[in-house]
Amino acid sequence: GQPHRPHVPMTPFAYRAVDPRGRIVRGRLDAGNLAELELRLARLDLELLHGKPAPRRHAPWQRQLPRRELINFCFHLEQFLQAGVPIIESLADLRDTIEHPHFREIVTSLVGAIEGGETLSQALERHPQVFDNVFCSLIRAGERAGELPTVLRAISNALKRDDELAAFTRRIAIYPAIVALVILAAIGVALIHVVPELARLFHSAGQPLPLQTRLLIGLSSFVRSYGWLLLGGAGLGFIAFRHALASRPAFRLWFDGTLLRLPLLGDVRKKLILARFTGLFALMYSSGITIVDALNVAEDVVGNAALKEGLTRVGHGIERGLKLSEAFGAVNLFPPLVTRMLRVGESTGALDAALANVSYFYERDVREAIERLQAGIEPALTVILGMLLLAVMSAVMLPIYDIVTRMKI
Repeated sequence: GQPHRPHVPMTPFAYRAVDPRGRIVRGRLDAGNLAELELRLARLDLELLHGKPAPRRHAPWQRQLPRRELINFCFHLEQFLQAGVPIIESLADLRDTIEHPHFREIVTSLVGAIEGGETLSQALERHPQVFDNVFCSLIRAGERAGELPTVLRAISNALKRDDELAAFTRRIAIYPAIVALVILAAIGVALIHVVPELARLFHSAGQPLPLQTRLLIGLSSFVRSYGWLLLGGAGLGFIAFRHALASRPAFRLWFDGTLLRLPLLGDVRKKLILARFTGLFALMYSSGITIVDALNVAEDVVGNAALKEGLTRVGHGIERGLKLSEAFGAVNLFPPLVTRMLRVGESTGALDAALANVSYFYERDVREAIERLQAGIEPALTVILGMLLLAVMSAVMLPIYDIVTRMKI
């Protein structure tokens, strides 16, 4: 590949421009100076009216892209390059088909950087919020091996698998979240509006109330008096919790380890993370990236401090001369079946095939675990909902039944 060129400092500019139809367009674009900004806007068929340096935006939601955009980017770029279209023309054609405004700006920036003499991997490194270390490392390996279309196809397939695993995860979360919201809303309305009216009726009857009714009235009074305080405290507690996770590594390590030890959900979460890790690790190793480098890059994407620490210990073990299967076996990160698969791959010289089998094993295991969990969640929620309704109904109906029987007497 080409020697690594130093990055030219880029400044974010806020601009106002006019499109071919005469409409005013406002946006942001990175450029070295105003002249470069004008050239980049011209490539977008925009004529610069006014531009000025703008502060950098750090909020993550302003930089994240849908995974589908990256999948389409890899697929189309692979098709162009496979057909022999030069990379600058490929990116320029791709830029004209992208509808996502922020991603269109990024691809425009890639075109400018490559025209300035950078490789694709160097241009991608300018946008770490969109193209992570794994993405850039794989592209760099593809450039060195002269197999960029093959690597792009592999990245696209890996992103599709990630998308499927994320869809499986959402499938678990959506149904319980909807049911929980409905239950909380119903209980909240009952405690704030219905129970106080019933409490007045019961007190006017002047009869002793059952324990569950007294508890329900007490809870209603507490919620009416301190509800907003509870909501505010919960909000502040959530902010403090997020801050502690971000600023205290020891707390993050404990919390992530606790998540993995949760009954049912912890096992599924661990399998989900290891499925993604093994898929990326297998992809990087088969692309020619060394085991230690692949581990160092892939451990940054697991998203769990406890598993990341385990992978770091695996890397240290390999640096000390352990085989991959021995290093993973020493930290009890994978079950014995997986370490045996790795050992067979090492002994036969087909470690890349063994890693691909490990990735397949975890993806299948995740799908089956999620399907089992989903099958168990729905009846469990039905039982919980029924018990809650039974508790509320008994607390309300028993005193009413007493009042009615007394009236008959």
